[in-house]
Amino acid sequence: MSVQAFPTAIPEVKVIQPKVFGDARGFFYESFNARKFAELTGVSTPFVQDNHSRSVRGVLRGLHYQIRQPQGKLVRVVAGEIFDVAVDIRRNSPTFGKWVGETLSSDNQRQIWVPAGFAHGFVVVSEFAEVLYKTTDYWAPEHERSIIWNDPGIGITWPDVGGPVLSAKDQVGSLLRDAEVFE
Repeated sequence: MSVQAFPTAIPEVKVIQPKVFGDARGFFYESFNARKFAELTGVSTPFVQDNHSRSVRGVLRGLHYQIRQPQGKLVRVVAGEIFDVAVDIRRNSPTFGKWVGETLSSDNQRQIWVPAGFAHGFVVVSEFAEVLYKTTDYWAPEHERSIIWNDPGIGITWPDVGGPVLSAKDQVGSLLRDAEVFE
């Protein structure tokens, strides 16, 4: 098989490792195949939107989610390196409030599947990073919510990047205990 999926400490969140074919000329890999993705994750929801962001070192984006029109996200990095985080915000889940983190980079070519029902964020640890992610629903700013990146109730161990660079929206995210979450 040309791609593998590995469970994380939260079983629904998967690390996807494609088979990379490389030689002196460079490399090739299949970054997405709907049939293989469904086999590996059990998810056959279509992706409806592709997003591309570029950020400099220290930029922290998140922790974002949409309370209506929730989005599953398949995230990968095409330049640089990030530390990517998913937080379970499904109140009735046995892993509610738990988080998993994974280093994604253009070197390791890993991807992470973050299902709907999770808050998502990342911090750039390289000089810059370009992040691509597919979503299972459209962006709906009226339904977007944000949990503060340093919520002590979650306790994410972010890499030291000299203090994160945050958007105005991310500076005022809610604590998980006060946030609107999935029932």
